[in-house]
Amino acid sequence: MTNFSDMLSKAKAMQEKMKEAQEQIKKIEVEGMSGGNLVKVILTGDYELKSIEISDSAKKENQDIINDLIIAAYNNAKENLKKKSADELSKITGGLNLPLDFKLPF
Repeated sequence: MTNFSDMLSKAKAMQEKMKEAQEQIKKIEVEGMSGGNLVKVILTGDYELKSIEISDSAKKENQDIINDLIIAAYNNAKENLKKKSADELSKITGGLNLPLDFKLPF
């Protein structure tokens, strides 16, 4: 039974590390850009859009182009956040590829 107890305590420790990783990731901020820096967005670790910067030259474009630039910048930031989140998670979990929302059944 010692083996099971040891395994259970290791699982609980991993769960605590995952909680820590989730909190650290929420603090991350990443930048996304599009159109050769015409539009920049800042995205937080929980995918909240924090800011949008539209350059003066982009503001001269029609609304559809501006919308596309904002979407592209957001998608760029989202990809950057996924990479940065995976790096942060890897540091805390010692390289295990666990999903960010990993939960143990107890």
